[in-house]
Amino acid sequence: MQFLLSALSMVSVSLLQGLASDTPEQLLGKMTLEEKIGQMNLYASEWDLTGPPPTEGSNADKYEHIRTGKVGGVLNVTGADAARRMQQLAVEGSRLGIPLLFGYDVIHGYRTSFPIPLGESSSWNLELMEQTARISAIEATAAGINWVYSPMIDTFRDPRWGRVMEGSGEDPFLTSKIAAAKVRGYQGTDLSRPDTLAACAKHFAGYGFPVAGRDYNTTILDGRTLHNIILPPFKAAVDAGVRSVMNSFNLIDGIPATAHAGLQRDLLKGKWKFDGFVVSDWASIAEIAVHGAASDLRQAAQRAILAGSDMDMESFAYVTHLAGLVEEGLVSEAWIDDAVLRILRVKTELGLFDDPYRYIDATREREALLRPAHLDLALDAAIQSIVLLKNATNLLPLDKDAGKIALIGALADDKDSPLGNWRGMAIENSAVSVVEGFRNLGVDFTWTKGVKLAMNPGKMADLVNVNTTDRSGFEEAIRLARESEVVVMVLGELGHQTGEGRSRADIGLPGLQQELLEAVHAVNPNIVLVLMNGRPLIIPWAAENVPAILTAWHGGSRAGDAIARVIFGLENPSGKLTMSWPGSIGQIPVYYNHDRTGRPDANPSVFWSHYNDESNEPLYPFGHGLSYTSFGYSELQVTPSGPRTIDVAVRVSNLGQRSGTEVVQLYLTDPVAQAVRPVKELKGFARVTLAPGASTVQRFRLTKSDLGYFLPDGSFTFEPGEFILTVGPTGTLSQQVSVSD
Repeated sequence: MQFLLSALSMVSVSLLQGLASDTPEQLLGKMTLEEKIGQMNLYASEWDLTGPPPTEGSNADKYEHIRTGKVGGVLNVTGADAARRMQQLAVEGSRLGIPLLFGYDVIHGYRTSFPIPLGESSSWNLELMEQTARISAIEATAAGINWVYSPMIDTFRDPRWGRVMEGSGEDPFLTSKIAAAKVRGYQGTDLSRPDTLAACAKHFAGYGFPVAGRDYNTTILDGRTLHNIILPPFKAAVDAGVRSVMNSFNLIDGIPATAHAGLQRDLLKGKWKFDGFVVSDWASIAEIAVHGAASDLRQAAQRAILAGSDMDMESFAYVTHLAGLVEEGLVSEAWIDDAVLRILRVKTELGLFDDPYRYIDATREREALLRPAHLDLALDAAIQSIVLLKNATNLLPLDKDAGKIALIGALADDKDSPLGNWRGMAIENSAVSVVEGFRNLGVDFTWTKGVKLAMNPGKMADLVNVNTTDRSGFEEAIRLARESEVVVMVLGELGHQTGEGRSRADIGLPGLQQELLEAVHAVNPNIVLVLMNGRPLIIPWAAENVPAILTAWHGGSRAGDAIARVIFGLENPSGKLTMSWPGSIGQIPVYYNHDRTGRPDANPSVFWSHYNDESNEPLYPFGHGLSYTSFGYSELQVTPSGPRTIDVAVRVSNLGQRSGTEVVQLYLTDPVAQAVRPVKELKGFARVTLAPGASTVQRFRLTKSDLGYFLPDGSFTFEPGEFILTVGPTGTLSQQVSVSD
């Protein structure tokens, strides 16, 4: 038996050596129709790879399909040993021995956990975000993964949607820059290196605009929104060389995105010349029929392949029906060939034909995970992600020796929630808690839970069993607050209360936390409120009554250390919001780059665009974030430097007594256009670090691509005329300029 296995391995190695010299086109010529379709089939691993093979049910079918070359990739196989066993099954069992892709949702780290993407985007630090993607790739590839379903570059405007934690906010310009940075970080400059992997831009397109913020809900989109807000980050990812794109669950003009030929074939693969492959989201091909756009799975498979969906994730649609559709003349084999070539091309670029085990190294896996340098970067990322929302009395930073400090909140001692959702293979309860962060700085404090957040332990309890009745910890929290000079309260969402399927209709503080906050405030208003959250929260009472508020998001492996270092002034907060925070649920969606209405201005009558019981403005706007120092803007110069080009220069000065980092933001307003333009649009930004009293001149250049926009049909236009340029997070300085064609 051992001799037979060795002989088979030798045959397999010999075959692979032959395949390695083939181009994707040559390999395609050796494949049967069934083998081609197999490359378009993506399964999830749902059985124990260390035990015997499954013998019944869908897992048995998956096992046999992998063994016989009917699978192109597998997701959720983690660990070098498991990946090796699975790769051997494909390479040594099938006729051609074509290696598998191993995909995984590495959203904000593999084992080392970085801040959730919405938090990390608040750093506005593209170099940092490229580095965290690079570390994620180093760790994931050591565990056998060669393909990640990241970056998530949907733009969105509704914080009720649970998946806002995965993205970079409401602005297409910033999200586009982040998209390119993440692709560079994951893929590096040489995709065949064993520490790089193929990135996947998702979700194409419009998934971030679900009606009422309810995940998987329908979308209502116009052409202007699609082309100016939703699509630019995907174009940036394609321009950066992303090797795969994942389509989405939603409808666009009544057509499921997975079946949308205009998006996938005409725009993505046609106009944009994307030469990677398109993968469906989980069972989204099957959902074409559920939407009512196909009569059954067979017709759904037909619509998906004709529309340009190259790989089927977990629908069993292609492997079951494509061959019959080709044989009946309902699908041209040319579409099959196109899809397979795209998949084989990426496998070739990854070097899998040279060595199918290139990304599988148990020794490197042991050495690569949770390296000290990775954890140091996690700390730096968490610090830069923190946003100081309010510091009305300059309560922050605290002095460690200023008096008795009370630390209140279940989340303060939570070592799991800082890991957030979509946490890769982070170890449960492995994050540094705020309690530990305070201890690591030698702070003298007393902690109490105050109120438990979930009635029962466990991930699902986080979602449905929020504590709304047990106030047993209130008395101790109130006593401790009364006896202390200052209170630090850590409140917010548990790690699994945001993410896919975690939409919330009420996005205030869950459970009894608001009641606890008010009870503590009644005996000691000297409160620093630390929010641990995966989305903007509605906190109008806190914004009015609590002197100091910061959001630390779900900050990753070193969250507690980062929070402590900011609270006690070892670090100066520099984060700026990338998503507006509403003041009430009725404002949603509220976002900065909205269109000007026909009745925008307040007047004595009621006949203008407003609420009678709420401001039009968000509680905290896009771009907002305070510092322990202050910055001034002066000497704004806006100069046309040629046709369709504007040069901008502004002096930025640190006016305070501490070193600090300012995110200089440049906004454009086009007052008159063929199609109404937003009141302002972000067109440039830069992080500037200045010592006390220091200043620098920050320069920007805007060109036609910055000054123009897309019409509803997707055509780009530039209209010469007057533009207004504004710098500073709150519109500090503005200047009008005329630009010629």
